[in-house]
Amino acid sequence: MSSYRYIVVEGVIGVGKTTLVDLLAQDFKAKQYLEIVEENPFLVKGFYDDISTHAFNTEIFFLLSRFRQQRQLMDDLLHSTQLIISDYLFSKNKIFSSVTLNTEEFEIFDSVFRPLNKKVAIPDLVIYLKADVESLMKRIQLRDRSFERKMDPHYIAQLAKRYEDFFSAYDETELLTVDASEMDFVFNRNSYANIKSIIEKKTKRKYKQEEERIRE
Repeated sequence: MSSYRYIVVEGVIGVGKTTLVDLLAQDFKAKQYLEIVEENPFLVKGFYDDISTHAFNTEIFFLLSRFRQQRQLMDDLLHSTQLIISDYLFSKNKIFSSVTLNTEEFEIFDSVFRPLNKKVAIPDLVIYLKADVESLMKRIQLRDRSFERKMDPHYIAQLAKRYEDFFSAYDETELLTVDASEMDFVFNRNSYANIKSIIEKKTKRKYKQEEERIRE
C-alpha cells in the first residue's frame, strides 16, 4: 500500500464496507476512520419508520459528524505517514440526501454541504463495492440491527441506483469498482483474499508507474 496514504471503501448499506476496512486495516497496519451510525439519534429512533419526517435531521447530523471526523483525518494526513482507510466518502452525504430529502430540504442541505465538501481531503483511492439488491437485503437482515429491521428494499434500490450514477461519473481520484454480490467478507475469507489481491495488483501498477515517471 506504499503508493497510497488514504483509501476509502464505499457502497450501499450492507455491502460490506466496514468489514473490508477492518480486514485491510489489520493486514496493512492502517488507521481506521469509521462513520458514526448508531450514535445518530434521528436514525435509530424512527428514520426507517417514517423517512420523510426524520430525513432532514438525520442527514444534517450525519453531515456535521462526518465533517468533524474528516478534520481529524486531515490532521492525521498532515502529521503522520500511517496509511488511513475509511468506510465512507464524504460525498455520500449528498448521495443519501438526494434520495431522502424533498426539493426544498435538499437545497438547504446542499448549501451547507458544498462549502464543507471543499474542506475535506480527497482520497488516493476509492474502492466502490457494488451488489444486487437481493444480496444487500440478505446482509442487512443477517446483521440484524434493530433500527434496520423495517428497511424497505425499494429504498435500497434507489440508493443503489444513485450510487451507480455517482460513481459512473466520478473522476476526483482513482476508482476501483468491485462487484461484491458474491463476496462475503465475514464468513468467506476467500472472498477477502480475492479482493485483497485485486487491490495489491492495482497498488503495484501504481508504484511501477510512479517509478517510471521518476526515471523520466
